[in-house]
Amino acid sequence: MAKFLFVFRGGGVAQQPPLSPTELGAHLQKWYAWRESLVQAGHAPTGAPLENGGKTLRGRGRVLTDGPFVESKDMVTGNMAIVAASLDEAVALAQGCPVFEFDGSVEVRPLLETLSP
Repeated sequence: MAKFLFVFRGGGVAQQPPLSPTELGAHLQKWYAWRESLVQAGHAPTGAPLENGGKTLRGRGRVLTDGPFVESKDMVTGNMAIVAASLDEAVALAQGCPVFEFDGSVEVRPLLETLSP
């Protein structure tokens, strides 16, 4: 099995029109159910949603700025690492992600295996 990273962009609940507590709870239940289906199928998901805001270091001079500042559709809102037999399988697993409900996207990236020191 290979490792893959799902990078969730946009589709963040905080970026949408306000949801009622009931709507927010229902949306979060979809995330929990999707993650649990990955656990039950042996894909060992790990990761977390991201809070808005933060800081960015850029360049050789390591210039510190507030941010990230990008269009909300491009904002990274979370990540999840999984194991899957192939990139095609990882893409198929990403199809069930609730991020699409709010026009978000899932970037599916193979993780490079590195050697331990």
